[in-house]
Amino acid sequence: MKQEQPHTKTSTETLTDATHESPVDRHQTKQRRKLLIALAVLAVLIPLALIAHRFRADVPVDYENPVEHFKWGSIGSEPGGSLVNAAGGLLPPYEIFRVLPQVCPDMLPGEGYASLGFLFENGHEMPIGVSRRQRLGFDQVGLNCAVCHTGTVRASPDDEPQILVGMPSHQLALQDFFRFVLDCTLDPRFDADNLLGKIAQAGTDLNAFDRFLFRLAVIPRTREQTLQLQRQLRLIMGDEVTAWGPGRVDTFNPYKGMQFNWQLERLPIAELTAASDFPSLWNQKPREGMDLHWDGNNSSLMERNLSASLGAGVTPVTIDHERLTRVREWVYELPPPEYPFPIDRDLVSRGEAIYRVHCVACHADHRFKEGIVTGDRVGKVEKLADVGTDPYRLSSYTEVFAANQYTLYPDSEYRFTHFKKTDGYANQPLDGIWARAPYLHNGSVPTLRALLDPPEERPTVFYRGYDVFDQDDVGFVWNVRREGSREYFRYDTRLPSNSNSGHQWGTDLPDADKAAIVEYMKTF
Repeated sequence: MKQEQPHTKTSTETLTDATHESPVDRHQTKQRRKLLIALAVLAVLIPLALIAHRFRADVPVDYENPVEHFKWGSIGSEPGGSLVNAAGGLLPPYEIFRVLPQVCPDMLPGEGYASLGFLFENGHEMPIGVSRRQRLGFDQVGLNCAVCHTGTVRASPDDEPQILVGMPSHQLALQDFFRFVLDCTLDPRFDADNLLGKIAQAGTDLNAFDRFLFRLAVIPRTREQTLQLQRQLRLIMGDEVTAWGPGRVDTFNPYKGMQFNWQLERLPIAELTAASDFPSLWNQKPREGMDLHWDGNNSSLMERNLSASLGAGVTPVTIDHERLTRVREWVYELPPPEYPFPIDRDLVSRGEAIYRVHCVACHADHRFKEGIVTGDRVGKVEKLADVGTDPYRLSSYTEVFAANQYTLYPDSEYRFTHFKKTDGYANQPLDGIWARAPYLHNGSVPTLRALLDPPEERPTVFYRGYDVFDQDDVGFVWNVRREGSREYFRYDTRLPSNSNSGHQWGTDLPDADKAAIVEYMKTF
């Protein structure tokens, strides 16, 4: 029997079937098509929206406690406008920052960032003074006020360090930190394979998309921006200028290179050699209206804070005024720390009387911490010819630089209006003076007692960065070169910008009177 072959519909028959499709079927077909198109569009738009949200997000890690906000909170110094902060703090994204010590361990004097004088507390991965913020699609890190204004004190080598907020960061080697970040970022080991491997070893599991972005953009861009910064800062990061050492910073020359793109090679070396001590940051309220900074170049606390934040890596574009204001309001009332060691009260009474004769006119007295200002020269500039201290810091702040500062924050309430060039150094109030060693604007005198000696009798060479306290002379023990594996910085007062000359008030007093003054200043 002949088998029937299956019938295949002709095109005409198919068209005829379609024309006989019911209206309900046609409607459902159209709806299915619309749904498929919508799903296809959503499949494209949702990832794009998520990516856009990620790269537009600007979310800092916040802290409710004001002390924690001071230590780790953001003020806007994390990168903005590029994948690395070309105008500010030199810091790469968080994942890279945390593994740099493992990438270039031989470039550090010891283990990790602590070997550069950064302070750590239990429960916090980042050093004090390093903030985190999600910006440009990644966790970024930046510096805040605490990095320069938090220090440590020990009663003896066997004691645990006591961390004091608002204290000058006398242990922090900021120039060495900048050099490390620059050198390691430009080292051949700073490549994608090595970095991604170190990041994985540190416990961060980057997804495929992030690894792709790190290879394509983040790592190459970080190297590119670092190379630019190295060119801008080559002179002040090199050996042509006197090393800053721990507890000191060249306040304005990095500013010139990074904020204003000055060609520093065109400036005289004397202008580029200007390291000064970090000041204290407590008890700011009674300072309003005084001549601020070491050379008294501004009388506005708000402008002083804005200028200092620029030094920490903030830009006029990235600055977080709300969170910087939190810091300003907190330090406005922050009391100086009480002297933590025994005090001879009889000697204090004798020293107070002598101090009132020789010192109070320029430096106020122990009541300044209560907001009581005594002395008609407190917070006013003393001419360099009269005070006789090292001139380099004063020379680094020029009239041209002051004029450039007025171009920042244009057409806004934050525009600078108070900066000026002066002819000397401002007389500083002495609240918490026991915790502000070493002394003079450049940190060239290790103890208060040595400051009351003639310059030729003050130590010519001493070591900085050690935090064991000298309870007799008031300052840090200055003749310890090494403790364990850590070697301290050798400070030579014969080098440019390191002179311990000048400030000879009280230097002709008897030794007993000098000891009494020093005892009295423990109460400030």
